[in-house]
Amino acid sequence: MGEFELIRRYFAPMAKATKPALDGSGLLLGVGDDCAIQRVPANQDLVFSVDTLVEGVHFPLGYCPRFLGWRALAVAVSDLAAMGAQPVCFTLALTLPAADEAWLEGFAAGLAEAGQQFGIVLAGGDTTRGPLTLSLQVHGTVPQGQALRRDGAREGDLVCVSGQLGDAGAALEFLYDTAPATDAASLLQRYHCPQPRLELGIALRSMASAAIDISDGLHADLLHILRASGVGATIDLAALPLSPALRRIKGGAAAGFALQSGDDYELCVTVPEQRWAAASRELQQQLTVIGQVQQEPGLRLNADAGMVYSQRPGFDHFSIT
Repeated sequence: MGEFELIRRYFAPMAKATKPALDGSGLLLGVGDDCAIQRVPANQDLVFSVDTLVEGVHFPLGYCPRFLGWRALAVAVSDLAAMGAQPVCFTLALTLPAADEAWLEGFAAGLAEAGQQFGIVLAGGDTTRGPLTLSLQVHGTVPQGQALRRDGAREGDLVCVSGQLGDAGAALEFLYDTAPATDAASLLQRYHCPQPRLELGIALRSMASAAIDISDGLHADLLHILRASGVGATIDLAALPLSPALRRIKGGAAAGFALQSGDDYELCVTVPEQRWAAASRELQQQLTVIGQVQQEPGLRLNADAGMVYSQRPGFDHFSIT
């Protein structure tokens, strides 16, 4: 099967199937031409991001292609959620060792399922031969001047996170378990099928002063906010939201996983206290307050006795150790 047959069979139908749901989105031309065409509506800003996933680095060797299709798009769309953007379209550059039909069917199915759930359509891309690598660029829109950024945190702001942290990192030791127990299966679900917090990101446009998605670990990603904003913070490890499954499996080390392991794709935001007090109960219930922004630079950790954790930030592609 050649390159163009591969595109025609597995990816062109996906783009056509999701296009009707995007009428009025601004995508004028998608798969099948030299370029896609997107029209940005008046008073909207274009928000875009690119992610590259490499086999053996970002996902395991021999990883299930259906899970990979979902994860690849979820990881990229999570960046849109962190900016408070509405997804529109994405492009895919896919490098394959071979045109394996069974692999392509599973991958395309996972990608299509994710695209339909996230409301984002495949607009184009490229395929080539080589080590398994995926690069996805996602486009979204946000009302002019309302995009969430990393550089707006100020002294006194509350540090908040969505969801529960650490499950996906703890799931790594069970990836090759053919019959995982209930708690392990719960962690694996968080790793295989992350859920970008799109609706929450949009709701936070007028509330958060800064935001980031938690991809490399809370410690590392919160530091990005603090450095961009020129401030520091103290967080309470006992306040980190942990799932019952993670607590049972990791015990006293659970908070360490929540602090340092990646792949959560939850949101970490800073919120001025007066905005938090004025927020709806529904919005407050989607976030957990874990600390406060301070003037002194750096990230300080308060921990209870018996907690096992490291002061080292999370994942870094070019770390020596």
